[in-house]
Amino acid sequence: MNRTFERHRRLRHSAAMRNLVREHHVRVEDLIYPLFVVEGTGIKEEIASMPGVYHYSLDLLKQELDEVVGLGIQSLLVFGVPAEKDACGSQAYAENGIVQQAIRLIKEAYPQLVVIADTCLCQYTDHGHCGVLHDGYVDNDETLKLLAKTAVSQAQAGADIIAPSNMMDGFVAAIRQALDEAGFVHVPIMSYAVKYASSYYGPFRDAAHSAPQFGDRKTYQMDPANAREGLREAAADVEQGADFLMVKPGLAYMDMVLRLRANFDLPLVVYNVSAEYSMVKAAAANGWIDEQRIVMETMVGFKRAGADLIITYHAKDVAKWLKEGV
Repeated sequence: MNRTFERHRRLRHSAAMRNLVREHHVRVEDLIYPLFVVEGTGIKEEIASMPGVYHYSLDLLKQELDEVVGLGIQSLLVFGVPAEKDACGSQAYAENGIVQQAIRLIKEAYPQLVVIADTCLCQYTDHGHCGVLHDGYVDNDETLKLLAKTAVSQAQAGADIIAPSNMMDGFVAAIRQALDEAGFVHVPIMSYAVKYASSYYGPFRDAAHSAPQFGDRKTYQMDPANAREGLREAAADVEQGADFLMVKPGLAYMDMVLRLRANFDLPLVVYNVSAEYSMVKAAAANGWIDEQRIVMETMVGFKRAGADLIITYHAKDVAKWLKEGV
């Protein structure tokens, strides 16, 4: 028989052969696990729209850390839900703010963990927007001053990485300057460089109690229709001193992960956000999908698109499955 076509299936005929030629792999070291800490005591409260994800008070946080470390997860992204909010989000940069307390606790219990501090104001403002309001509009430059204070406060508490998620113009430059002037030249910035004004954040706002009290965030987060704009945002952050770039959300924006990977050499992070998680959980609870297979396929998809690191609420399950040899 004349050779008239390629025999691609030769490399697929057994599990061992498929493993041999597999191009992309998910490792437990790639995972970043988000944690929600709240004020009070004795609180481990499941978030209704995010099954399996909890609010933890500081006195119960150690139990969760023990499990995370036991699974081999090495990196955490810490969000705080304060008891008190005000117009300028002062608890975000308070010395004894909830995130600052959580960071100190985590570093004392497990100093080897990489602690990433979310740096934004929305959870801390009484209006739910990510900055200082003037006549109902977020004042960019006034907000930068408070973000810089927040970043320094988090670094002083022991944060290993600052992750600003606010999408203000110039936020990387302002935070880098503040960290350097405070002596934290070694603390990197994980920039939410390409963050869209997305409907996929709904359950997170339930978790972080951060929904805007009026309006929306479309004047500072990106239009979901735009791609070239994302490259401009990322390029600006690189020029200002970002150490990591992030795309958020993940699944509907795989093209942006691929675009950033093709254009920048920095470590690239994708955020597998709350609605992506909750949709999988809901479908699995109804028996419509195989949760493990769907989640692992999604993780591989992120890696194939070019992500180095994955922030995901599935992190503990993925770590368990990886231990089982999935």
